[in-house]
Amino acid sequence: MTALYLEDLQVGQTFTSGSLTVDEAAIKAFAGQFDPQPFHLDDEAAKATFFGGLAASGWHTAALTMRLLVDGGAPIAGGIIGGGGEIIWPRPTRPGDVLTVVSEVLEVSPSRSKPDRGMVTMRNETRNQRGEPVQIFTVKMVVPKRP
Repeated sequence: MTALYLEDLQVGQTFTSGSLTVDEAAIKAFAGQFDPQPFHLDDEAAKATFFGGLAASGWHTAALTMRLLVDGGAPIAGGIIGGGGEIIWPRPTRPGDVLTVVSEVLEVSPSRSKPDRGMVTMRNETRNQRGEPVQIFTVKMVVPKRP
């Protein structure tokens, strides 16, 4: 897909990534290194927690979302450069979930002080195989103008 510049983006425009399947071993490996809590590491211990079973770390879901965006989301010229945002996890990501990211452009604002770029606000909804959101990430991105 052709790289998109600020001028190519408009409010309401949507993009859908490819999909990937969440692997139980990867959930445990990520958690072991970055978020070592029982509900991310141990199937039996997880049953007695708030989650009622093994759940991926929200940060793992965020990393998987980034992978999907880079591999097949909106092809932003210069890459995905975040300028801040908000992230929520409305439900857990589980082993075997098949994730897809649907992105929608919410705002496009040319910079007043830097004429070579602007800011784009995009809502990225990571959904499981049932279409349920497991993560909603609303981000402001730095997007270059066409050279």
